[in-house]
Amino acid sequence: MPEQIVKLSEIVGSDICVAADDGEKVHAAIVAAMDKGNRVRLSFEGVGDLTSAFLNSAVGQLYGEFAEEELKESLLPPIDASQEDLALLKRVVETAKEFFRDPDKFRKAVNEVMGYEYE
Repeated sequence: MPEQIVKLSEIVGSDICVAADDGEKVHAAIVAAMDKGNRVRLSFEGVGDLTSAFLNSAVGQLYGEFAEEELKESLLPPIDASQEDLALLKRVVETAKEFFRDPDKFRKAVNEVMGYEYE
């Protein structure tokens, strides 16, 4: 499979990768590349600020749309990422896997801890 680099800062148009809406743009680019049969490598070059909300929209939701094995094959290790960025990405991926394995269990746990209804 050919490789396609998805540069976060290029898609967002700045070094600030914090908004879920901007993560949606990256998500769309990842899905489009996968739909073309490409393997995707995220580039964090030029990224200054990064949040889990952004990464949840960009990457986390993929685990609800594709099989984990397909994502293992299609998502290559990222490049140009700091250790902090890699740690945040890892946490987002692990949380997404856990959530999509059993969403009801996850929601129930959040409701118990937070004391409100998580939808």
